[in-house]
Amino acid sequence: MSTAPKTLLIVYHSLTGGTRQMAEAAQAGAVAEPAVAVRLLHAAQAGPDDVLAAQGYLFATPENLAAMSGQLKDFFDRCYYPVLDRINGRPYASLICAGSDGQNAARQIARIATGWRLKEVAEPLIVCTHAQTPEAILAPKQIGADELERCHALGEALAAGLALGVF
Repeated sequence: MSTAPKTLLIVYHSLTGGTRQMAEAAQAGAVAEPAVAVRLLHAAQAGPDDVLAAQGYLFATPENLAAMSGQLKDFFDRCYYPVLDRINGRPYASLICAGSDGQNAARQIARIATGWRLKEVAEPLIVCTHAQTPEAILAPKQIGADELERCHALGEALAAGLALGVF
């Protein structure tokens, strides 16, 4: 039996701080599991080696124009082929900070994860800020405590599942 710690990789992009808060809350939940190393990386800093070194993933993005952010898409573009067929079956979940419904961003992540043959282990966690005007969209976000607790619980569950070998 391997005693090497498992790694949960959290990759995020955030322009107004909402998604960053969500990713950090998930990280805080995940680090409570001592058998799992947790890495929180901005999408611009994450690459194929980071993906290959992890046994589970949490992808976090704002919804931009009914899509995942360009920076998270860039991460997937840079990593897709170098890790293809090398991470099959590994677990993932997603966090979306949305102004409206976030469903299209969630679908985009799910399609990429399907191509990587990842296993979705939780429904996408979507936090809706209801930001609809240019001013509200660009304003710094403050995610509520209840929503951050949901993100914390997701991080905790992902780490526990990795530690227990559930996924």
